[in-house]
Amino acid sequence: MTYIDDDQELCVSKFLSLVNAVWPGEYHEQFTKEALQKTLNITAWDHEKLVGCVRILTDGYFFGTITEILVSPGYQEKKIGKHLMELAFEHSPTSLFIGAQPGKEQFFEKLGYTKSIQSYQKKKQRK
Repeated sequence: MTYIDDDQELCVSKFLSLVNAVWPGEYHEQFTKEALQKTLNITAWDHEKLVGCVRILTDGYFFGTITEILVSPGYQEKKIGKHLMELAFEHSPTSLFIGAQPGKEQFFEKLGYTKSIQSYQKKKQRK
């Protein structure tokens, strides 16, 4: 497994393949490209195949958040997510916050994350 910190060469089509393996849906390629340019992307590769990614959105001083952590279903439970999260904390210029999906809280707690502020959402239709 090869990990890349701040993967500025992350290919949009490979990223969308990973996203669709975890969260199937229809995603706009140009909007995805723009989103990737606004985050610190740490990736996990099995040779040429993108199998994991964690994205950090930060202002560099006050706040940092994990926008998502994705690990391809066939590669889960192999400590890839754990390693990606460790790299995210190491490379983030700030403390990190994350909204855990229901049922995933234990993953973050095992990594030393503690419950913090309550999370709320108001959804917009994705373009």
